[in-house]
Amino acid sequence: MKAAGVVAAIAIAVALQLTLARFTVGSRWAFDLVLVSVVYVALRWGPTAAVMGGSLGGLLQDALAGSTIGVGGLAKTVAGFATGVIGSQFIVTRPLPRMLLVAGATVVARLIVLGLFGVIDGHWPDVSWLAMLAETLLNSLAAFVLFQGSESLPGMLRRGPSRHSSFGKRKW
Repeated sequence: MKAAGVVAAIAIAVALQLTLARFTVGSRWAFDLVLVSVVYVALRWGPTAAVMGGSLGGLLQDALAGSTIGVGGLAKTVAGFATGVIGSQFIVTRPLPRMLLVAGATVVARLIVLGLFGVIDGHWPDVSWLAMLAETLLNSLAAFVLFQGSESLPGMLRRGPSRHSSFGKRKW
């Protein structure tokens, strides 16, 4: 069940990432829903599941983006594992600590990617700190929506439509 949940979470994130990527403005307002999903997996199922999710999500994202295969996979695996370890050591149930974990994972993953490309290319790539800040903020906001939605949705589905609303009732 855990593996199916991890694969489903990553697949949904990759599909959403591909769908929403066309709405970025000149690739400046980047967001990484796959990384947010890896952090979700890490906090829900632990560091081992995060390694699987980070590897799968990062490699899929690398392959679909046409970049060097493995760079994003390694960055998301390390960030997911670290988040899973932190999440298993501390109680991370409130929105703010979760958003801070996503922000930290975003910065760590981005610095790993920059470092690996620096090693591969032989020089440190230019860093847009404003773009990194924007990505961190957008990922944190996406994490807030994802975590709150994943906690609220089962209760809403269980309750069904509200009995107090007049929507859908016939008036005779």
